[in-house]
Amino acid sequence: MIAALLTAGARAQNAGQTLPENPVAGTITGTITDSDGALVAAAKVTLAGTGSKGSRTAVSGRDGRFRFSDVAAGEFTLKVEAAGLASGSMVVTLHAGEVYEAAPFVLRVATANSEVMVTLSPQDIAEAQVKAEEQQRVIGFIPNYFVSYDKNPEPLRAKQKFGLGFHVVLDPTNFLFAGLNAGIEQAEDTIPGYHGGAEGFGKRYGAALALSSSATLFRGSIYPALFRQDPRYFYKGTGTVWARARYALATAVVCKGDNGRWQPNYSGILGDLSAGALANAYYPASSRNGAALTFEGGLLSTAGVGFGHLLQEFVFRHLTTHAQRTISTPP
Repeated sequence: MIAALLTAGARAQNAGQTLPENPVAGTITGTITDSDGALVAAAKVTLAGTGSKGSRTAVSGRDGRFRFSDVAAGEFTLKVEAAGLASGSMVVTLHAGEVYEAAPFVLRVATANSEVMVTLSPQDIAEAQVKAEEQQRVIGFIPNYFVSYDKNPEPLRAKQKFGLGFHVVLDPTNFLFAGLNAGIEQAEDTIPGYHGGAEGFGKRYGAALALSSSATLFRGSIYPALFRQDPRYFYKGTGTVWARARYALATAVVCKGDNGRWQPNYSGILGDLSAGALANAYYPASSRNGAALTFEGGLLSTAGVGFGHLLQEFVFRHLTTHAQRTISTPP
């Protein structure tokens, strides 16, 4: 799978979208609804740079969507006005070349010409961040959900941790890679107790699928919910190459707690050992190796996580489509 990722090419950030003429410019899009969830068309959207007198305007379409293309990087204020509804605004930060999806504007019915500032609770922000992460895919194909490019990530609730885990487990790529792994094991006659033929392939496929799925849930959902730790990799992106490499490798054994503090990664280490123990149980009796195989598999998995984080830090960011950076509210 790693070889496939390393050799895969990057594709356009959003299929069907026109890239800005200026490669360092970005795009800001969003959706406008009323308090009942109905899409708001013909709303006037103003984009103004912070500290600048210049501004641009756009009008939402029938689908409630608005779009500003070829926008230079920086901090901006978005203001929305619609007939019969209170206006709303928010501050966004756009990075070079980014396609920024603003948090949805929800406009209430206007009362006495009041103006409403759109604000989100920490839980709402976390939910928006998770929704953004669930759109991230390496080369537009392989899920890259357990990584945050946001500079100010909110801690996840247990429900959100399980949501990310099940999104990975139920993704078609999980079944595809399990099949590829089973095919390789079949060709190399790995675990002879499974024998050959369709029956042997089926056993290898079931074991591979169970191993990948259980590893994802143990490491990304069950133990993080139990120990109140965040299962995501937090992209650094700044500093020297050596500092970023040390950070990436260290996050295989340390992680952020839901309290925002770094701590030993009990979730990841126990998750790898649990998945290894479960995998050992799938093997035929002749291929089992007790605790030794469990710990060997766990250590290899932890080492693989460290290598995967190196790829996240230096490679995958450039190949990930729909990678979001900042979802927050103005102070």
